[in-house]
Amino acid sequence: MNLAAIDIGTNSIHLVIAEVTKSQTIKVLIDEKEMVKLGVGVFSTNRLSKEAYDRGIEVIKRYVQLADQYGVEEIITAATSATREAKNGGEFLGKVAEETGLTPKVISGKEEARLIFLAVRRAIAFGEEKVLVLDIGGGSTEATVGDQEEIFFKKSIKLGVLRLLDMAGGQEVLEEKDITALEKHINLAAEEVMKKAVEAGFSKVIGTSGTIRTLGEAAHLAGNGGSITTVNAEVVSTKELEKLSKKLLGMSPEKREKVPGISANRVDAIHLGSLLLVRLLQMANAKEIILCDASLREGLILGYLDSMGKKQTVLYPEEDLRFRSVMNLAVKYKSDVEQKKHISSLALSLFDQLKPLHGLDDYARDLLDFSSFVFEVGHFIGYPKYHKHSRYIIEHSRLRGFTNEEITLLGVIVRYHRKSGPRKRHKRYKKLSKKQRKMIHVVAGILRIAIGLDKTKNQWVERLDCELDDAEVIIKVYGEENPDLEIWDAMRNCFVLEDALDRKITITAASPVHL
Repeated sequence: MNLAAIDIGTNSIHLVIAEVTKSQTIKVLIDEKEMVKLGVGVFSTNRLSKEAYDRGIEVIKRYVQLADQYGVEEIITAATSATREAKNGGEFLGKVAEETGLTPKVISGKEEARLIFLAVRRAIAFGEEKVLVLDIGGGSTEATVGDQEEIFFKKSIKLGVLRLLDMAGGQEVLEEKDITALEKHINLAAEEVMKKAVEAGFSKVIGTSGTIRTLGEAAHLAGNGGSITTVNAEVVSTKELEKLSKKLLGMSPEKREKVPGISANRVDAIHLGSLLLVRLLQMANAKEIILCDASLREGLILGYLDSMGKKQTVLYPEEDLRFRSVMNLAVKYKSDVEQKKHISSLALSLFDQLKPLHGLDDYARDLLDFSSFVFEVGHFIGYPKYHKHSRYIIEHSRLRGFTNEEITLLGVIVRYHRKSGPRKRHKRYKKLSKKQRKMIHVVAGILRIAIGLDKTKNQWVERLDCELDDAEVIIKVYGEENPDLEIWDAMRNCFVLEDALDRKITITAASPVHL
C-alpha cells in the first residue's frame, strides 16, 4: 500500500509518499518540501500571517492532489510549533479541512520528539549504544535519548530558528551584544533539559532537520571535504561547526548565501540555527554530531504503522473497567494519551480546589477525568465540528462499564468543551435533569479551562492554585515557560464556568516560578 505524510512545520511544509510492503519495508516514492515559513512573526504576534496562511493552504492542497495521483490509502497529517502557538492556528486547520478534507493533528512537542526518534532509529543503526537525537525546527527543538528498543528521555525546548529570528527583531546582521543576549536566552531555555539528557546517558549525538543537515554539509565543505551525495550518517565535528557559526554570525544575508551548502531560502535564519546547534552540542559535551536525513514525516508513517499493528490492548491495569474502556477508545481514534493525561491532571486539580463552590461528588469528578481523554476523538471524522463528532463517537462506541446515562453525560460534556456553552434549546441538554445540567455546566467549564491551559500542547503549565472569594476565582498557574498563550486561551473559555459558579474568573502566571 502507499501512504503519505504531510508535516506542517514552522519553517517548511513537507510531503513524503511511501510504498509499504507486507513485510513493513518502506520505499520512499516522492519527497517534497516548501519553505512556507508559517512561523515568521508568530512568536512575536501569536498569529500566522495572511501570506503564510494562504500559501500554506495552497501547498497542502497541491500535496493532496499529488498524493491522490499516487493512489495513497491514507494521508497522515501533523502540525507542529507555529500552529500550536498561533491564535489563528485552529482557524488555519479548519480551512485545511474545508479545502482538502484532511484532519491535521496538532501534535505535542513530546510526541514530535518521539516520532522523530522512530524515524532516526530506522535510518541509522544504533547497535548497543544509547544516542541523543536533536532536531532543530522553526519554533522548537526536540531532544530525545534512547536506544534501539526504548526511549528514556524526550523533551521539546522552546527554541527554534524562526523563534530566535523574532527575538532578534529580524535583524540581518547581529551586533555582539545581540549575540550575547541570544546565547543567554538559549542557556536559560536549554540548560536544564540538556543536563537531564546528559544524565540519561548517551555515547553519540545524531542531528536531523533541514537546519542541522544544512549546517553539517556547509561545515563539511568548509573543512575542505568533498561534496556529499547523502548526508545520512555523515559525521561533522563540533569544532568545524563552531568555526562555521562564527563566520555566519559576522556575515550579511547576501554573503551567507554564497557559503557552499547554504541555500538562499535559509539565509535569513541559518546563522541563528548555528548559534543554537553549537551551544546544544557544547551542553551535551559532544565532540561531533552524526547527520541523519530522516525526520518527522517518516516518523508519522512509522507511528501510523505501529498503531495499526497493535492489537486493542488494555493500556492501564486499573481495576476500573470504565477507565480501561476510555483509554482504548482514545487509542483507537489516535488521541495523544500522554498529552491528555496532563489535561486530566489540570482539570482534576481545578475540580478539587473549586469544590467549596460547586459541591459536586466523585461521580462528576470521574466523568471529568474520562472526558479529558476523549474530547478530541472526533478529529478522526473531521476538524470542523469535531466536538459534535466526539459526542457521536462516544454515544456509539458501546463503552464497557458505563450505564446509558453515563455515556449520555460523557457525550454532552465533550460536546461543550468548545464553541457555545450549554443552552436549554439544545436537544440533549434540554432532556437532562436540573441537577445533571448544573453538573454539565461545571464539568464542561472546568474542562474548557484545562484544555486552554495546554493550548500549545507542551505542558508548560505544570500546576495551578485557586484563590476563592465571594465575587472572584483567581487561578495562578506555574511553569518554567511563559504561559501567555495558555492563559489567553483559557481566559476566553472561562465564560461557561463563570456562569456555573456565578464568579468572575481571572487567570494569572505566578512569577517567579519555583517548583
